[in-house]
Formats: sequence, C-alpha cells, structure tokens
Amino acid sequence: MFGRDQMDMHNLLPPLPYGECKDSLETLHMKMQVAGKIKLALTPFLNHWWNVAFHINASGMTTGLIPYNNIVFEINFDLVHHELTVRTSQNKIKAISLAAGTVAEFYKEIMETLELFGIYAEIDPVPAEVPNPVRCDEDMRSTYEKDHVTNWWKVLLHSKMIFEQYRSSFRGKQSPVLFYWGSFDLNQTRFSGKEAEPPASSGIIMKYSENEENFAIGFWHGNMSYPKAAFYSYIYPSIKGFENADIKPEEASFNAQLGEFILDYDKIRTAEDPDSLILDFLNSTYKECAKLAGWQISSFVNRVPK
Repeated sequence: MFGRDQMDMHNLLPPLPYGECKDSLETLHMKMQVAGKIKLALTPFLNHWWNVAFHINASGMTTGLIPYNNIVFEINFDLVHHELTVRTSQNKIKAISLAAGTVAEFYKEIMETLELFGIYAEIDPVPAEVPNPVRCDEDMRSTYEKDHVTNWWKVLLHSKMIFEQYRSSFRGKQSPVLFYWGSFDLNQTRFSGKEAEPPASSGIIMKYSENEENFAIGFWHGNMSYPKAAFYSYIYPSIKGFENADIKPEEASFNAQLGEFILDYDKIRTAEDPDSLILDFLNSTYKECAKLAGWQISSFVNRVPK
C-alpha cells in the first residue's frame, strides 16, 4: 500500500515513544485547542460535533474554512515547517511559529492576528476534555521538539489513508476521518441508524456525540492511563460479551480499563505488512461488534466499482 516497496516503512511509521513525545505533544495540543475553540465559536453546528474537527492534509492539518461576516478564513498547522498560518479570503496571511514561545504567547499572537484581520472570536480559554486544565492564556508550557511532532503527524497521515480505505466499504451514515483537538485523536465513526441514550451525567460534548448507536475507530498517541500509541475501536452503547469477541490480528486485545479494543502501535509498526494488520483490526472488530449489536451488516456493504 502507498508504494511501500519503494519507501522505508520506518520513515512512514516512525517510533512514537509516549514518554519522549509527551511534553511536545501536550504543548501542541494546547495550541490546537486555541484554534479549535475559534472554529467552535464561528462555525454552525453539525451532528456529532463534526463542524469543530480538523482535517489532515499534506503538511499537517487544517481547520478548513471558517466564516466571519463577509470574511472566510482558515487556520493551518504546518507540522513539517512548524508554523501556523491564518489565511483569509481577502488575501491576508500571517504565519506564527509553533516551535517558539509558550502556549500563552501563542494564544495572544493568534487572537491579535485575527483582530488585525477584522475577525473577533470570543472563546473560553480553558481547554476542553483534558484533566486539570490550565487556561491557554496563562499556560507557560513551551516544550516543542520538532522531530517528535513531525513523526506524530506522519503516523496520523498514514493512518488517515488506511482509515479511508476501511471507510470505503461502508455505505451507511458515517463520519469523515476527523482529528478532534479536544481528545487529540484521529477518529472515524459508523452509525447503525438507531438512536442511543448518551452516558448518564454526560456533558454537552457527549450529549451530542453519543446520541446514536455507533462504532468508532481511531488512533491516539497515548495518555497517562495508557502510555502507549495505539489504534482503538469500540461500540456504543457497549454490548454484553463484546469484550470476548474473536478479533484479528493476534497482536490486538480488549482493554478492560479503557473499555476498548486496542492494537498497540509498537506491536505492528515494524511488521512486514503493518497496513494489513491495521485493516484486519478495524474490519474484524467492526464485524464482531456489529453482529453482536444486531446491525443489518449486509445492508451497509458498499459496492466498490471495479
């Protein structure tokens, strides 16, 4: 896949040790929260919060188009050259370094840039979906190792292309492949068409994201409770016995603490054909979970043109 025979798989799927990458990715996460909150404030709501997510592109990721009065603008994260650009439909552009300065300094500079372009966005500077949040306009974190960030993006880019292949076989309602700046993961979700009750005592995010029966897959670099980069999948609402499903590949397993199926990145990145292992994981966990949940699996099969 993707010209693998001519390319170095170690370059496509580089090492991503959580302990070494953690500080740089946390700094980037907080900077992305600022851009994400701007998009949240100015774009119309789409089901399951699809409007707030970012999109992976050939050099990093983008907010996509954001409207403001008679202006349309976008915010792009170049994770190869490590700069953010704000570009408007009125041919105004400003670049901001991602590698230099604190989160608070970044917050100040991006908000001043928007105001310079005649764009005023009122946002809550408190990060979403993170434990013990620190206001972005007061956050003094500044660690940013360029190689760690670029390697992380390479994995996201490669994962996106695999997720797109997985996605093509399903003709029902499903999300694009999206990057969520709150949970800081790449995600793709399929839906059965049935409504679901959001988790008890859930906040507004879960209220409008888990209101339909769904099967989700994704990739994230790890967190304190699971300090490893991994691919994941789960069904919502969970089904009794789904943790015992017969899944592939043998490197995958069910993690009771997370309530998800997990395929550790380090277990497959140096395999002869890691792409096939990832697709086996995505397809097998979907089929097993959908079967247990009573989905009409055959009706969702997309007939791909030959």
